[in-house]
Amino acid sequence: MSKRSRSSARDALGRPRPSVTADEQLFTSPVDPAAAAFTQTDPWRALRILGEFVEGFDELADVGACVTIFGSARAKPEDATYELARQTARLLGEQGFAIMTGAGPGIMEAANRGARESGTLSIGLNIELPLEQGANEYLDRVVNFRYFFVRKTMLAKYSLAFVCFPGGFGTMDEMFESLTLIQTGKIRDMPVVLVGSEYWGGLIDWLRERVVREGKISPEDLGLYHLTDEPAEVVRIISEAKARMEAQPA
Repeated sequence: MSKRSRSSARDALGRPRPSVTADEQLFTSPVDPAAAAFTQTDPWRALRILGEFVEGFDELADVGACVTIFGSARAKPEDATYELARQTARLLGEQGFAIMTGAGPGIMEAANRGARESGTLSIGLNIELPLEQGANEYLDRVVNFRYFFVRKTMLAKYSLAFVCFPGGFGTMDEMFESLTLIQTGKIRDMPVVLVGSEYWGGLIDWLRERVVREGKISPEDLGLYHLTDEPAEVVRIISEAKARMEAQPA
């Protein structure tokens, strides 16, 4: 499809389609499986993916104890959740934890801002999006990714805890992916802390009253996350988890 016709296309909601990302190219199935372009581009794309893994491992290998904070990119500095994320990150930084986010605005900016104020390492893992996402100004280190699944691997590998503030699909995607990894034993002893009982309460009630009741998850799976409204409680949960990890044999 030509550049002109591609830019005039519409998405499922009738909005103008933005530019094509590397993720979209990867997940687009060819109309003609025998097309030469398909056999020529995907092997090279695999090398690009490998390169992203290598760059991520190289950039983050020295991070140490790190906490990733998720939340809405749409939160404004005057929002209560913005200030709550800023305060939480600052307290975590004062305890020696590096802070990692998705590098964008909103809650991510608030967390990186709190990290900067505490003097700890402030990291952003930026992602290529159809509508360009700029990195916020409170970052000491930025790593750029084309592929969501590479970025998710880095978040899981270099974080010892996830803190989820109110957010949309992206925040929930990261939250449920981390819970799935813990539930299936792929990662262990990683606290997942949900901040905002009013925001998350309805989802938790649905998990308890519908998902557990219908046997889709086990009752004990409800213990895979913590719910709080207090930054100090976030710090306590994560600090205790870190102490347990350090006490375990290598």
